[in-house]
Amino acid sequence: MDPSSIGLYGFALVVLLLAIRVPIAFVLTGVASIGTFLVFATRGGNWMPERALNPTSSMVVNSFFELIHSYDLSMIPLFVALGNIAYHAGITTRIYNSANVWLRGLPGGVGIASVVGCAGFSAISGSSVACASTMGRICVPEMLRLGYDRRLATASVAAGGTLGSLIPPSVLFILYGIFTETSISKLFLAGILPGLLTLAGYVVVITWWAARNPNAAPLDPAPLPAGARRQAAIASWPAVLLFGVIIGGIYGGIFTATEAAAISVVLTALIGLVQRTLGLRQLWVAIRTSLEQTAAIFLIAASAKIFVSFVALTGAAALVAEWVAGMDLSPLVLMLFIVILYLFLGMLLDPVGIIVLTLPFVIPLVEHMHMDLIWFGVIVVKLLEIGLITPPVGLNVFVIGSVAGRSVKVDDIFSGVLRFLLMDIVVLALLVAFPIISTLILNGL
Repeated sequence: MDPSSIGLYGFALVVLLLAIRVPIAFVLTGVASIGTFLVFATRGGNWMPERALNPTSSMVVNSFFELIHSYDLSMIPLFVALGNIAYHAGITTRIYNSANVWLRGLPGGVGIASVVGCAGFSAISGSSVACASTMGRICVPEMLRLGYDRRLATASVAAGGTLGSLIPPSVLFILYGIFTETSISKLFLAGILPGLLTLAGYVVVITWWAARNPNAAPLDPAPLPAGARRQAAIASWPAVLLFGVIIGGIYGGIFTATEAAAISVVLTALIGLVQRTLGLRQLWVAIRTSLEQTAAIFLIAASAKIFVSFVALTGAAALVAEWVAGMDLSPLVLMLFIVILYLFLGMLLDPVGIIVLTLPFVIPLVEHMHMDLIWFGVIVVKLLEIGLITPPVGLNVFVIGSVAGRSVKVDDIFSGVLRFLLMDIVVLALLVAFPIISTLILNGL
């Protein structure tokens, strides 16, 4: 069997194993290791397993350590820690409270405040699932208490949580940048306008929903105390400061993305300790949680690096790229096929699994068409964002379901999420049709 066939069969096996819910790290490492062994053992047309052991083990170990020792990868634990410390310091709660005070008088105001709060949390954390989990515990009980439609109350936070993938910083942008060797700082900046456009789309959905069915989003009858808006705005200054450090520092060329993350973690901890909203015990809980989440991400990323090395060894990606190039597809038709592929995989797999599984095959096609890898990164992350609320997997939906408890069925959340999914498709179409949305800020640098 030639190496390219081994690579293609290996890819098919990975998809099958992931579809039946075998843990992704074990799948990628296992298939890549066995496939690499077969490539070396059958080289030259003869079966000689004794010559395959050393190069296989060398490839696996070197790929693992090459990724773990990556400087850019250090951003992931820093941004994960930033989000956890900000939550325990009460900064994320103040983001929502401020938005709620200012927007509660609008139709669906508390729902709008929820997605705005999710956007604010996303600006200081890189995980969509963490955003949905954190904001779900804050926002969903409040909307249910006010008599909001259960579908609106839960779906708005499930959809709003996906903003953690697009609004920088983003773990998915970091992984994309590492595997495609593109600038992570540029990816962060490219995600700002698409993230804000998505946020605006969600606000439109909630406003339309509340206007069409006022009973789905009752106004809060409690009057605001004097000066409440001013106090709420002042209380949210830590989040504004952190966002300014991350985006302003990167945009202004003052910090690299990694330096901005490190400075923000220290600032967040100091703010919490000085304001006495964060104790040493809470700080330890935040660090421990960050270590657990980072270990899971690193294990998947390292396994993906091993799989990428296996794919490169077999030449399967180049074979696929050559086959697609022979079809003489236009860039638009190719993008349509890529979008369909990611939407389909989003129904079955988690975002990290999709990105590490597809990039070795998709990026050569994109480069062959001379597409901008920064713009394409935004499209990929937007598609992964959509997958977070796409049935039947929809990780954010199940996260919100666990937060809401037995009072809300997962089917109800999926029913409400459909409206946001339609808006996501509209935003995706705009991003594909008008790449300037993603590159405008970069062009201004």
